[in-house]
Formats: sequence, structure tokens, C-alpha cells
Amino acid sequence: MGRRLPSSPPVLSGYTYVRPLGTGGFADVFLFEQNMPRRSVAVKVLLQDIVDDNVLRSFNAEADVMARLSSHPSILTVYDASISADGRPYLVMEYCPGSYSSRGRAEPLPVATVLNVAVRIAGALETAHRSQVLHRDIKPSNILTTTFGGPVLGDFGIAASLAGNAQGELFAMSLPWSAPEVVDERTTGTVATEVWSFGATLYSLLADRAPFELPAGSNGSRALQQRIGRAKYTSIGRADVPASLESALARMMSRDPAARQVSLLECAYDLQRVERDLGLPLTALEVADEAWASAGSPIDFDNLESRGTVISDVSIPTLRPGPQRSIRRPASHTREGTLPDGGDAGRRQFSPLVLTLLLAGAVVIGGGATVGALLIAGLI
Repeated sequence: MGRRLPSSPPVLSGYTYVRPLGTGGFADVFLFEQNMPRRSVAVKVLLQDIVDDNVLRSFNAEADVMARLSSHPSILTVYDASISADGRPYLVMEYCPGSYSSRGRAEPLPVATVLNVAVRIAGALETAHRSQVLHRDIKPSNILTTTFGGPVLGDFGIAASLAGNAQGELFAMSLPWSAPEVVDERTTGTVATEVWSFGATLYSLLADRAPFELPAGSNGSRALQQRIGRAKYTSIGRADVPASLESALARMMSRDPAARQVSLLECAYDLQRVERDLGLPLTALEVADEAWASAGSPIDFDNLESRGTVISDVSIPTLRPGPQRSIRRPASHTREGTLPDGGDAGRRQFSPLVLTLLLAGAVVIGGGATVGALLIAGLI
């Protein structure tokens, strides 16, 4: 069955539609141009006929997770999130023109490139874990390339709480990058399953094929699940891949979760040691410190509120006659010395002393005409 056509792009104030970028099971992605400031952006919009409580909960979590984590240089930046005029939730994100998917690649990536990308993405995942977030969909196509060629981790659409207490948490997997315990539905996700998926992704970048895929053989879902369940690591088969890198990957993809690296930070240290052994420059490891990770409220993975632009009904006093303007300002911000409501809400109030001084000045300046002008202006 062929891929479906993309849905119609949303009409967004301040953005101009350019072209579709991709389709998925729950959302489409479009290229837009933001008018002010001028830049290209990717807009991910949910399909109109599939928005239910579970989908909306996942969308809200994705928006909140990306807003929390996108200050990391190797995590995709989100600019905005709201509801379009036709009722579809959408995300406005950094536009990344490419990914590390093997499609369209003429030859395997150099080892130095893979190590550089791997250390950066390991730092991004370690930062997410310190913020109590599991990505749960680590794979080559979710490592995007920015307009400057840098790798960033994207698509937090099935992210989950590391505490594992979100309602309706589903088994979600992307064969063949899912750990055996996820494939067997023994867990929905842990740090150990993220270590496995990270290792399987690096294997794919080096081998130019997914792990457990056979160049000549059956690669259907059932066959892949059986091979992943056995988890027998096979060499990548490249002469330029050192034994130390093969050993680190084999440990990440151990069948026993307890035998894997305990964190993505440990994975990054193993990869930096490989860089050092090869005489390569060490890739900077960027990880948020504990104080940042623990600051703020935890991500609410159970929020299914339809969140968008709110129209305020707070009246702000004005000196001009006519209806009051409503702008977005909490009612507690009403200026002292004005009436919050009632017939004279727009008239500025003055103390008797100030009124006396105004009237005295009016007489000196121009007599009764000036007093009349002050009355017309609503000052007295």
C-alpha cells in the first residue's frame, strides 16, 4: 500500500505555507515561512480525524518535553504550539533539511562522523533522562541534521515519564531498534532500553543496515522479533571499525539489561575513549547539570487539555472615549487608582490636592477654556 497524501496545511496567522515535508500515522509536517522574524520552520499538525484523548495527551507531552529540553544544542528546537483555526493542534519547530536515515546515502558514514554524532546524541539523551523523560523512539531517522549540518534529536511523540506512571502508557516500538524486553512487551521503556536503541542506531549508521536485518533473507516483523529476542550480536564487518567500538556496541545491545551500560553518560564515555584511541579530537559532551534538570515542575504526561490561544476578557482603562479594549493581562494587574468596573472605569481618579493644583494651573494658563478642555479630556 502506498503512502497517503498529506492533509491540507493549516492556516496560521503570521506564517506562510511553502510545501509538505512528510506524512506519518498521526500527523503531517509542512514547511512554512515565519513572517516575523523571517525564517523557515517545520509545522507538525495532527490529523483531524484521529484526535482523541490519548493522541492529545501525547501531543501535549511532546510540546512540553521539547520546550523543556530544546535548549540543549543537540535537541530539536520548538518555537510555538497551539491550535489552528480548524481545530488541529500543531507544533512550530526548527526546520532541519535532512536526517541520518540510510535512505539516499551512497556509502556508509565515516567512523569519525558516527562517533561525533553519537557523543552529541548521548548527551541529549542523558539530559532527557535527568529530566525524567524517556524518548522511546531512538532510530536513525529521528536524528536530524540542522541547516548547519549538526545532529539534533527529534520526534518526542511517544516520549514517556521515566517514573512510568502516565495513564494509558502503551507499548511503542520501532523495529529493529527496540530492545528485546520491549519487543516481548515486558516493559514500556527504561534507561536500559534506551541504551539498547542507542546502540542499535549507531550500528545502523556504521553498517548501513539495521541490526538483525539480513542482506539476503527474510526481514519481516516476525523474523526480526525472533532475532532480536535471541540478541546475538554480529560484527559490523568494516575493517575501519576498531574492536573497542564493536565491544562498546555489543555491550549496549546485550540481551541482559543488567549487562548494558548503566546510563547514556557511560555510553558517551566509552565512545570518547574510542575517539582517543583513534587519535581523533574528543567530541564535547554536553549534559545538563542536576540543578537544571531538577528545576521546575515535572512534565505532566497525563494532560489532555486542548491548549491554544486564549482570548482575554480583562478590560484595561483608557483615556480615549468609547468601548474599553481587552488585552491579555491578569485582572490583578489593574492599575491602582482606577475603577476595575462600573460606569466611570475609563476616568482617571485624582486626589483633592491634585485637582486643586490642576484647576489653579488651568486658570493661570488660560482660564475657563482650559478648564473646559480638561473636562472634555476626562481628566477632571
